[in-house]
Amino acid sequence: MRQARRIAIAGQGAGEVSGITSQNMGSLTRANAARSAAKGAAAPKTVTLKAQQLGDVSFAEKLRYGFDKSMAAGPIALVGWLSLVTLGVILISATVLAVSGIGPDGGFNFLEAAWQALMRTMDAGTMGGDSGWPFRLLTLFITLMGILVFSALISIISAGLDSALEALRKGRSRVLETDHTIILNWSPSIFDIISELVVANESRKKARIVIMANRDKVEMEDEIADKVPDLRNTRIVCRSGDPTDLFDLSLVNAQTCRSIIVVSPEGAEDPDSQVIKTVLALTNDPKRREERYRIAAELRDARNAEVARIVGGDEVQLVLADDLISRIVVQSSRQAGLSAVYSELLDFDGCEIYTTELDDLVGLTYGEALMGYESSALIGLRYPDGRVRMNPPMDQVIAAGSRAIIIAEDDEAISRTTIPEGAVDVSAIRAPKALRRSAERILIIGWNRRGPLIALELSKYVKPGSVLTVAGDMPGFEQQVAGMTLGSKNLTVEARIVDTSHSASIEALDPLSYGSVMVLGYSDTMEAQSADTRTLITLLHLRKLSERLGEHISVVSEMIDIRNRELAEVTRADDFVVSNKLVSLMLAQASENEYLSAIFDDLLDEDGSEIYMRPIGDYVDLTGPVSFYTIVEAARQRGETAIGYRRRRESGEDDARNMGGVVVNPSKAEVLDYLPEDRVIVLAEG
Repeated sequence: MRQARRIAIAGQGAGEVSGITSQNMGSLTRANAARSAAKGAAAPKTVTLKAQQLGDVSFAEKLRYGFDKSMAAGPIALVGWLSLVTLGVILISATVLAVSGIGPDGGFNFLEAAWQALMRTMDAGTMGGDSGWPFRLLTLFITLMGILVFSALISIISAGLDSALEALRKGRSRVLETDHTIILNWSPSIFDIISELVVANESRKKARIVIMANRDKVEMEDEIADKVPDLRNTRIVCRSGDPTDLFDLSLVNAQTCRSIIVVSPEGAEDPDSQVIKTVLALTNDPKRREERYRIAAELRDARNAEVARIVGGDEVQLVLADDLISRIVVQSSRQAGLSAVYSELLDFDGCEIYTTELDDLVGLTYGEALMGYESSALIGLRYPDGRVRMNPPMDQVIAAGSRAIIIAEDDEAISRTTIPEGAVDVSAIRAPKALRRSAERILIIGWNRRGPLIALELSKYVKPGSVLTVAGDMPGFEQQVAGMTLGSKNLTVEARIVDTSHSASIEALDPLSYGSVMVLGYSDTMEAQSADTRTLITLLHLRKLSERLGEHISVVSEMIDIRNRELAEVTRADDFVVSNKLVSLMLAQASENEYLSAIFDDLLDEDGSEIYMRPIGDYVDLTGPVSFYTIVEAARQRGETAIGYRRRRESGEDDARNMGGVVVNPSKAEVLDYLPEDRVIVLAEG
């Protein structure tokens, strides 16, 4: 009841307010008007007063305002005003000369006087022969006005040229190239990408690479010239802009490009979001072409891959940088020299991976097709439904619409051949032996964001009872190790806080008790060069310890900069995984081969076939020379695909590419002698 009463009172109050507003508005207005009149201005005349105030502006002020607006129009308006001033001076002077009759020989007519005035505005020397002081004073005035006008004109032209050059320097003009490769964003890996694309473009005419990033155009060009001096037939075009902005993207002319590479931007707080936004801008541009793009995009965090695939669809190939490097580090730690195989497959200088439709393979089994290429290596199939499988079952029949995945020096070198009679020495083939694996002890020295991914990958391969020891001194290091997610319970992880640049601390870890040692750089807390220097110090301590104890320590190291690998060779580590280089190679290859990402996803995944380096003596008899045809057949009988070998090089043998004796896709007819320590490179399961 009390609540109802309060509501009634509130309603009554509201009604009173409403009543005041409607009934007494006229009286309130009159009262306000009276008060305003007392102050000397009535409220209803406010708009009129504003109009009057604008009307009070003087004509001179209006002229000045109009002049200011015209001057803001730029150099063309300034030249126009100077032309008007010059014309006014000439007309006034010509009128004075024509009317007054002053001047040589009784003066000039109007046209002649105008011509004389024009000449004196353009050339001060014209008045040198004038006589008569009235005429001289007039021509002096004309000449001074000419000097003033032409000085201002020169200044305007100079400023206009400077402005035009500055605009060119900013790199804001639209690119009109076609069939070009676009690189968006800027990172240290861009130089390796350019170097690889330069090699790939050697067979193309008018090869162009267009780069756009949030950097100064001239700075980009200078840095590229310093670090990639040999561009051969490729021309680099740089533009400054934001790759996530639709207007800026229009500058690189993506509608006519061959392919697009989106690198993870250097120095960005959240580089993956920048990459995803760039892909989104490309694929959803209202002015985009109907033909699908070929985009290769770099992501650091695999958790962002799903969003990127939703945004890019089938137009984007994702290169998960940290995931790629982590997997290669793990596989190289288990098989020294494997990083050279991946580099060879990703490098344009040498053999490459091609996907091609070959109708003459339809109806054959994969095992039969393996032996049909003398100078190429069949390594897998892409099925009509889009799935990729490396080293499929040997009895897999190749269906119509499938694409062959082949390693070859060039796509023109891919052709089927007939096996020469007697090429396979059946008597040299050895029966397979059962592989026995036991628990492993693994040591990681150093730490970065790839550490948890490496531990995850290791846990998928090792046998139960394996132990991983992680030694480092990075802040928050122990908490990161404790919070890692592993793929199985086969691996136990322990952390030890150790100064990895101190020799005694490394020796206290007892590296000889571990089957393999991985050295990671502190790339999350240090610059690339500083992180590599710290890695080099650790490797040198390991080498010194190994030499003092007379025992070999199997070491695989991650390097960031390819230039530091040559310095690291003195440490005699078994293998080096150069992270920036491999990511660059992957991006460059993916921009040319739209299936490459799926191929390496299958190669680096624990399910299916991976690359292994196994003793060649397990496959063939080493008492005499054998052909690679024989090695391929020995591997085929085990359900494996042989793609090359790692052979100890004799003194004097050339190894210009620093492959450590690794040869991928040798001629199958090649006959060589092998030693027990030599390895055959195969695609195999487990």
